[in-house]
Amino acid sequence: MQDAESNRPHPWRKPLLILEFSALAVLLGSMAWFSSQTADGSKISAGWLLIPAFASLGVFVSFIGLMYLRWVAAANAANRTRHRIIFALLAITLIGVWVYGITNTWLSLNAS
Repeated sequence: MQDAESNRPHPWRKPLLILEFSALAVLLGSMAWFSSQTADGSKISAGWLLIPAFASLGVFVSFIGLMYLRWVAAANAANRTRHRIIFALLAITLIGVWVYGITNTWLSLNAS
């Protein structure tokens, strides 16, 4: 039988979930606001795009944090090193995709 300590959720789980859903709400809200602002064909200043950029970063970081708690923190000691290596590669890949997308978006806006 498992003891009560193993059934208790990690202390970072709740703040990461709050961050993820708050950032997702900001991201969706900013997208809706942008679409209403550009309905008449006007352009939005590129500085306003920092709001969804940071919101998407919040979603990615909280997703990665929750993934860490699920895969690495919950792994037994014998497999923890292998889990950390795989997790690090996946986290670097996800952050790299985010940086690539934000960079390409910013460059395409400034090229126009």
